[in-house]
Formats: sequence, structure tokens, C-alpha cells
Amino acid sequence: MPKIDLSRTLPHARIDELPNPYFGKVRDCYDLPDGSRLLISSDRISAFDQILAVIPCKGQVLTQLARYWFDHTADIAANHVLGYPDPNVVHCKRVSILPVEIVVRGYLAGTTSTSILTQYSKGLRQMYGHTLPDGLRPNQALPQPIITPTSKAFDGGHDEPLTAEEIVATGLLTQRQWDEVSEKALALFARGQEMAAQRGLILVDTKYEFGTDAEGNILLADEIHTPDSSRYWIADGYEQAFQTGGRPPSFDKDVIRSWVVARCDPYKDPVPEIPAEMIEKTAHVYIDAFERITGQPFEPDTSGATPLDRICANLTPFFTT
Repeated sequence: MPKIDLSRTLPHARIDELPNPYFGKVRDCYDLPDGSRLLISSDRISAFDQILAVIPCKGQVLTQLARYWFDHTADIAANHVLGYPDPNVVHCKRVSILPVEIVVRGYLAGTTSTSILTQYSKGLRQMYGHTLPDGLRPNQALPQPIITPTSKAFDGGHDEPLTAEEIVATGLLTQRQWDEVSEKALALFARGQEMAAQRGLILVDTKYEFGTDAEGNILLADEIHTPDSSRYWIADGYEQAFQTGGRPPSFDKDVIRSWVVARCDPYKDPVPEIPAEMIEKTAHVYIDAFERITGQPFEPDTSGATPLDRICANLTPFFTT
């Protein structure tokens, strides 16, 4: 595990020389005149509808993990990537994100209101257009992976469960688009599970973002199989946890979230300053995830006086002024 310099972070990537900015919760983005886009992953960590802290290496970890998976799944689904001008930056095609979030689940798991475990525990057996058998236990493998699509609430509303029939009938996607997206999502998930198993991991569930480019082609976008978009369990220990009804061992990326909830109601109260030891612990969680998933050592890019200085130097060819 590399030594972490807590002072070396990327809190933002606001670069005046780049055009058409859009600043998201964790990414700072720029639309370029040629129709492409720069996605810069900051080190911000978001939860409870606010930024909680800045985690060293987080942006580089997530960018490089997505790169690993994009490279290993390009034969299944074309993606939006054009290049990686910096460890924190993706140069990509500009796509229009499809209005359906594709979630693939291989296990009866989850805690949110839209998760299949939550609904199953309430007695529901038909959900998202699927019928689940009786007798399943929490965290049990499903008979086969299923897609549980939801509407994408672009206006800040809540995502709503959908079925394949509703998606087509309401015009969210055409039948051809749904067929292509669902086929690719299941194939991507199968590849992810296979590769994760080789690393002693279980890919439990994940979400995919698909979009259309200027020619109408469907491309895989955003990120893929990162700890922020996916649930992983550690295979060694799963069976014992399942038999005893415990929680399977996992990448506990919610260390900061748990710390905050133990001290306040983050939706009502001011959030206390996150201590340095929690910042460092969270950074190690992300780095450990990278190394476990890829089987490669993580090497922080320490070139440049600061990460932002390095990024600016690497993005100079894209400057418009």
C-alpha cells in the first residue's frame, strides 16, 4: 500500500482555459468545440446531498479502475472513451445519456427502497418484470442475474422502478434500444463476475450508464464496475456470513458515511469536520479496492506541484484561449 500524502488532493478542477464547464458533485466537466468532452474526477466525496470531504487519490483510483474495465469489456460494448490525457481525466465522446438506469443484480441484496431485498422482505415476488421464487434468503445468489431498471430522475426526483414493457410502451427507449442495452448489460455483468471471481471477489450488483452519440450509436458511458457504482463482496468469508445471516465482507467504502451518521443527522445538522485519520482510512479503502480488483499495485501520480498543476499541464492541448 503506497504512503498517502494527505495534503496532495484535487478538491476541484476549475480551469479557465477550458470551455463550456459543468461542475458535478465529484466530476468537473468541459464540452469541447469538436463535440468531445473532458471528464475530470476530483477527490471530492459526496453523500447526503453534500460534499463531505476530499479524499487523496480517490479521483485517480476511480478513473483508472474504470479504465481497467473499459479496456477489458470493449469487445462486449463500445464505450465513450477517446483517451486518457491524465490519470484523473477521460477524454470522451459526448453522449446523450439514455433516460433509464440499468442495474444488474446477481444476489438478493441491498438496503434502499428500490432494492430487491427490501421489496422481497415485504413479501413481494414480482418486481421489475421478474418473478422471484419463494424461499430465498438475504444475500443469496439469484437463479440468474436480472436487470432492475429505474427511471433516471434528472430533475432531482426519485428514481422509479420500471419493467421492460413499461420502458418501451412509454417511449423511454425503443424496442431495439432496450434489446441492445439489456443484452450488453448482462454480458458486461457476466464478464465482471468472471474476472472478479479470479481475484477472490464477488460482483454482487452494479449499475451501467448508456448513451447515444451524434450518430445514434449506443455507447457505454460514465464509469464501470468501480466501488462507487458496484457492490463487491470478498469471496473468502461469504459462505460463513451467508449461513449465519451476517453481512458478507466487503469494501466498506461507507466509512465516512458511518462516521457522520453516528454524530449527527446529516440532512438536518451541520456535519462535523472529518478528522485526518478518517480521510486516510477512506483513501486506503479506495486504493485497496483498486489493487484487489485489478491485481496491480496502485501508483499515485505525484508529478507537478499539485494535482491541479499536473492536470493543467496535461490538458494544455485542449485549451481554447
